[in-house]
Order: sequence, then C-alpha cells, then structure tokens
Amino acid sequence: MSDINLSSRLKPLMQRGCDFLGTHLAIMGGAMSWISERHLVGAISNAGGFGVLACGSMDPALLRAEIQETQKITRLPFGVNLITMHPQLDELIDVCLEVKVSHIVLAGGIPSAPAIKRIKEGGTKLIWFTPALSLGKRLVKMGADALVIEGMEAGGHIGPVCTSVLSQEVLPHLAEQVPIFVAGGIGRGETMVSYLEMGAAGVQLGTLFVCAKECIAHANFKKAFIRAPARDAIPTTQLDPRFPVIPVRALVNEGTKLFLEKQREVIAQFDTSKLSKEEAQLEIEKFWAGALRSAVIDGDTKNGSVMAGQIVGLIKEELPVREILENLIGQSEQSLLHREL
Repeated sequence: MSDINLSSRLKPLMQRGCDFLGTHLAIMGGAMSWISERHLVGAISNAGGFGVLACGSMDPALLRAEIQETQKITRLPFGVNLITMHPQLDELIDVCLEVKVSHIVLAGGIPSAPAIKRIKEGGTKLIWFTPALSLGKRLVKMGADALVIEGMEAGGHIGPVCTSVLSQEVLPHLAEQVPIFVAGGIGRGETMVSYLEMGAAGVQLGTLFVCAKECIAHANFKKAFIRAPARDAIPTTQLDPRFPVIPVRALVNEGTKLFLEKQREVIAQFDTSKLSKEEAQLEIEKFWAGALRSAVIDGDTKNGSVMAGQIVGLIKEELPVREILENLIGQSEQSLLHREL
C-alpha cells in the first residue's frame, strides 16, 4: 500500500515529528484502554501514522503478548503507553526494552529515577505527557525526548486547560528543545495545520479513531459516538477537594452517576483510614478500567463509561483508518492551498 501523498507545503511542517517517530505522518494515535490494542495500533502504523498501544492495567506477560501480536500486524514503528502508577511499572518497562519497542509514552506522573535511567539506557525514546509549562521544563531536564500536551477537550482523563491555551503556553518555550505533539479537540486537518504552524512537531488523535473499522470497540460504543453531539461529552465532577480526582470526559449516562457513588464510597474509606490516598486513587482507576471495559467490550453504553473527546460531534460514520488519515491530510492540504490564493 502506497503512502498518503504529502505536498511540499505540508511535508516540511511534519518533518520533525516524522523523523522522531520514524513515520510517514506526524500523527500519533492516542492510547485508549481496551481500544488501542493490536488491531487499531497496527492499522494506524500501517497507514503511515504512529500507533500507541495502551498498556492500562495489563500485567507484564499480557503486555509482552500484546506487543508481539502487534509486531505481527505491522513492521512499522509504534509505541507503548505506560501508566506510572502501575504497581509493576519497572517490569513493564523491562518488557518494552526486551521486545525492542521504539518509543515509550509515560502518563499519570513521574516514575523513579532508576526507571527513567533504564528507559534511556535501553535506547528507547521517551515521550511524556505534561499539563503545564513548568512540568514540561522539568520533564525535559529529566530526559524526555518529546512531550505530548493534551487539552481538556480530550476524552478520558483530562487536565484543566484547553488545548489552544496550553499550546500558546508551552510551544513558544519548549518546541525548539524537544518535539511536542498537541492533543485534545483535533478533528479536522485545518486545526492540525494551525498547531503545526505554531511549532508543534505533530498531533495526537484519539476520539477520531474510535469509529475506525479496524477498532474492536463494540458496535453500541461506536453508535454512541456517531449519535452524540459535542455537548454530551462532559467531564466528571469532583465531590471533595480534600480528595482530588482527575476529571474524566465521557458521554453522560447512568455510568456518570455510578462514578459519583464510587467517589462517595472511596472518600468514606479514606476518611476512616481504611484506604490511603494512593490506595483510594487506585480504587478510582480500577473503577474506570472496569466501567470502560463494560462499554467498549460488552457494549453496555448505559452503565459503562463511554469516554469521548468533544470532537465526538464531528464523527458521523465508521471509516477505515487510512481513510480517516487521508481526510485529515486532504483538509490540511486544502487549508494551506487557500492561504496561497
């Protein structure tokens, strides 16, 4: 299959990101638990993008098997997203190094110095999420080879700042030091081009790939995306400021109410010292893993968690990954062409 054609206008804007990822397109797939598995990741990489496998709560043996199965689908580069609060993070890193994953994407915090050192000495490129300029500067000093800045328009766990503001805060100060990929609220090529012109090396897209034909998400999950307007993708509410919970953006349903009940339960256990703050946070993450699986795999879009970014309102049909990328590139090319007329 031939590569998607890039004009002399768009290619230079993407070149730095492509060189870093080892891809034809500077477009990363967002790591979505239960969704970003071998089939979607392989399809994104085979179409010229950069698939990212979501480790989530996998144990080392399961992650190894999933990586090896992905390597059977594509020989092109792809990354693995690891959650830093995972109790077996060190073992997961070792698995990635042993099976020669080219890029590790870290999310959810800062791991130990030895873990960072092992990634760097293993020859794997390290990509880190940052929700603010101050942390981004720190991560670069700690060895980040690239950063992802994700605005609150994204689906799943989100930060407090929108993509357009976060990009203006971070890109002018760090884009020359390391490649930066912008995520959150990107659903069309014109938007992608605007961030590339601001200095981004590329973009990361998640919600847009959920309704890809290669995505294993349940038909009910995809139908919920196709039917939903942007306003239905809302962030969860934090009940107690003493117990900070990272907001999660998802389509509002009964599952939203179930999360509030789970928060009350966990806060009560925290207040009575039955759970430490770390244990309570893990309980919350286990809730999300189960609720998301219920919706994605079992198709329970009423009680499960239908995590979605605000660009869900732009999704109207199920398409192959390659066609999704071709549409993005076509829109980008038209946007750049109009500026010359």
